[in-house]
Amino acid sequence: MRATKFTALAAATLFAISLSACGSDSDDSTSGGTTAAAPMTSAAPSMAPSMSTDMVNFGPGCAAVPTDPADAGSFEAMGKVPVATAASGNPLLSTLVTAVKKAGLVDSLNSADGITVFAPTNDAFAKLPKATLDKVLADKKTLTSILTYHVVPGKLTPADLAGTHETLQGEDLTVTGGGEDFTVGADSASVVCGNVQTANANVYIIDSVLMPKS
Repeated sequence: MRATKFTALAAATLFAISLSACGSDSDDSTSGGTTAAAPMTSAAPSMAPSMSTDMVNFGPGCAAVPTDPADAGSFEAMGKVPVATAASGNPLLSTLVTAVKKAGLVDSLNSADGITVFAPTNDAFAKLPKATLDKVLADKKTLTSILTYHVVPGKLTPADLAGTHETLQGEDLTVTGGGEDFTVGADSASVVCGNVQTANANVYIIDSVLMPKS
């Protein structure tokens, strides 16, 4: 009888141990399994390409630039040719192109290795009295001085634009502002279409003609 009781007690003990072990396994699987199977909460980095702001055109005047890539005045077409050639296709810059040709600067500008050009629009030249404009266009030395005052060595991005820069004419030119709002020189010319790319230059189209001190 005692043997029977001992056997029953041993069986009960083993059963209790077995239940405890099962409970432990269940807890472990619940906590451990949840940790192992938990989804990643951090999003994978986006692979979508982003466009640098240094490559974006800005300003209200950009709306007047042709959008057809086949048009010589479009941003895409201008980006494939040097700056004087590019300007000749832009409808905003025909007076500037005439001035550049009269000054004999086409080859110099086209062959320059990395420049920034502040390009006055036709309306900018129209602000000058006709007699003054005609006189300047007829005086190659004065015209060359004015035009080279609009050119700065190096291809300035919008991030580089604000500051004082020495022009090809020799005098300093100060640009103030930031983002998409820049003012150029003492004449307070506004950039109306900025960061226009050509093969060898960055162009900032402005609404006034800049005049050097000398």
